[in-house]
Amino acid sequence: MGVDSGLPDFRGNAGFWRAYPALAVEGTGFMDIASPTAFRNNPRRTWGFYGHRLALYRDTAPHAGYDMLRRWGEAMPQGYFVFTSNVDGHFQRAGFDPLRIDECHGAVERLQCLEPCSPALWPAADVEPIVDMARCELLGPLPACPHCGAIARPNILMFDDWDWVSEPRDMQVVRRQSWLDKVRRPVVIEIGAGLNVPTVRHFSDRVVLQHGGSRIRINPNDSAPGGVPGIGIAAGALQTLAAIDALLARSRA
Repeated sequence: MGVDSGLPDFRGNAGFWRAYPALAVEGTGFMDIASPTAFRNNPRRTWGFYGHRLALYRDTAPHAGYDMLRRWGEAMPQGYFVFTSNVDGHFQRAGFDPLRIDECHGAVERLQCLEPCSPALWPAADVEPIVDMARCELLGPLPACPHCGAIARPNILMFDDWDWVSEPRDMQVVRRQSWLDKVRRPVVIEIGAGLNVPTVRHFSDRVVLQHGGSRIRINPNDSAPGGVPGIGIAAGALQTLAAIDALLARSRA
């Protein structure tokens, strides 16, 4: 979803290393850097990666496809609910109701203690990262836990992560399930869901099979509809959403 806003595609190390050549030189892959162990072993390098992502997400505007999805959802009898593995917060920035979003991997704009010393969370608003991209290292002070002084980390579910503070996401799951219990025959619009970490794909399968709905799978590379009712469209997010929006407008004319 974020690629059409200008965000990098991290699928596979090839795409990841294009965005982070300093990590490519040493052979550090996405799964290596996106872990609590990386924070403990080299916090300045790991915060270089996450600090760059934080700044990039802030500096990038959500594309017009977000507005289209929100308009379609708001027109439905039961509204909409967003299930996303993205951590960029762009659905909120595009005007989606924060109480109708399930961020299954957490959010980069929320911080927690690396230890963690407590389940406390706080906004990353005061973190303004400056990163030496040639070395992928954070310049200046490392973000710190305001409670114990240890290193802070984004409240993102990482690989081999046993210390993720999940309370915000737990509440999102409760609200999402409450919404699903009210809907019948939902249409799932699945956009760009990956195969390496197939969380979104598995979730959309369950929703369609359990609630008698159907799915529109939008993916430029892996668009096969799978074993549930629906169709697959081999194209990008914005291109496809704009085409659907045009068809809907003509049907209402």
